[in-house]
Amino acid sequence: MDTDALTAGVLKELRAPHPAPVLSLTMPTHRRAPENAQDAVRLRNLVTEAANRLDADPRISREDAAATKRQLDLAVSELDPRRALDALVLFAGPDEHRIWSLPRTVPERVVLADTYLTRNLVAAKAQARPYWVLTVAADHATLWSGTPDALRPEKTGGFPLTAPREDPNPQREERIGDTPSTFTDEETRTFFRTVDEKLRGVLAADPRPLYLVGLAPALSLLDDVGESAAAAVGRVAKGAPADLSPSRLAAELRPALDAQTVEAAAGVRARLDTARGGKLFAGGLDEVWSAVQEGRVALLAVEEHFRRSARTTGGHVELVPEDEAVTAGDPDVYEDFVDELAEAALDSGAEVVFTVDGALSQYDGIAAALRY
Repeated sequence: MDTDALTAGVLKELRAPHPAPVLSLTMPTHRRAPENAQDAVRLRNLVTEAANRLDADPRISREDAAATKRQLDLAVSELDPRRALDALVLFAGPDEHRIWSLPRTVPERVVLADTYLTRNLVAAKAQARPYWVLTVAADHATLWSGTPDALRPEKTGGFPLTAPREDPNPQREERIGDTPSTFTDEETRTFFRTVDEKLRGVLAADPRPLYLVGLAPALSLLDDVGESAAAAVGRVAKGAPADLSPSRLAAELRPALDAQTVEAAAGVRARLDTARGGKLFAGGLDEVWSAVQEGRVALLAVEEHFRRSARTTGGHVELVPEDEAVTAGDPDVYEDFVDELAEAALDSGAEVVFTVDGALSQYDGIAAALRY
C-alpha cells in the first residue's frame, strides 16, 4: 500500500493489540538501478533474522511462529521491485500480512511486539502531504488521490460518478456537455448535489487538502449546490474529460500545488512566530519532546530530512553520537526518534508538518507551537 491509504481507520486497526507478538520489518530501499540490486540481499537477511527471532521468542507458540513465517514469505513473494520507493515496511501475523512502500527512508529493523510498528508510516504520510483532487464535468466526476510521488484515480466513497441520462429525447442529448446552459439544467444540478454529498463523506473520513478541476461554470455550480467546494485550497478552471490522464492532470495542477506549498510554508512560519511572541513555543528535540509528552503541542514543524538517533533519560532527550555503537533492539535508543516524536504528537491531536531543509536551522531542525 501507499501512504495515502493510511486512513485513521487503518491506523487504528494496525495499532490494535494482538494476543501474541506480531512482526514488523522495516528497511531502506532504492528506486533505481544499480543501487536497488542490494535490496533483495538485504531483505533476505532480514527475513532470516525475523524467522530466527520468531522461533526464539518464548511468547510465540510454534504454530503461530510457523504461520507468521508463511505470511512473511507471502509478503515477500508479492513485492514488485518496479514500485520500490525509499523504504519498505512489512507487517506479518499468523493470519495476515501487509506491505507498505514509503517515500521516506527508515532504519533497518525487525520488531516483535503486540502491535505493529506504525510510526514510520505515520511520519511518512505526514511528510508526503496527501491531497484530494476532484475533476468534475456536467456528466461525470472523478476523485484522485495525490502525493508528491503519485496521482491516481480513487474508487472510494462512491466515486467515480456518472450522471444518469434517462431522457431519450435527442434534443436533450444535444444539450449534454460542458456548455454554460448545461449547468442550469435541473438534472445536472441534481447530479452535482450527489457529487457534493459523496465528496463531503470522503473529506469527513479522510481529511486532506482539496483541489478542484473543471470549467468555471462547473465549479460555480458545485459552490451553489453544496458545502464541499468551500474546503478547496486550490482551483483549476480547465475542462476535465472523463479520460483525463494522470500526467496531464499533474501538469494542470502544478501551479496550484506550488502556490499552496508557498502559502503553507508562510503559514507555518507565522504560527511559530506568533507562538514565540506569546511564549507558547518549543525549539529543539529536548524541549519539543517534553511538550509532546505533556500533550501541549498544537503544531509540530520538522525539516524534511531531519533525522536523529536518541535515547530518553529521565524524561529528557539525549542524542546518540554518530560514532557510538548501538546494540540492535536496545529499548532505550530510538534509531528513528523523529518518527517516534511525530507519531506521539499526532496521537495527542497535534498537526505535523514537514518544512524544507534549513527552514528551522535556528532550532536544530524542529520546533513546535504549543496549546498552553
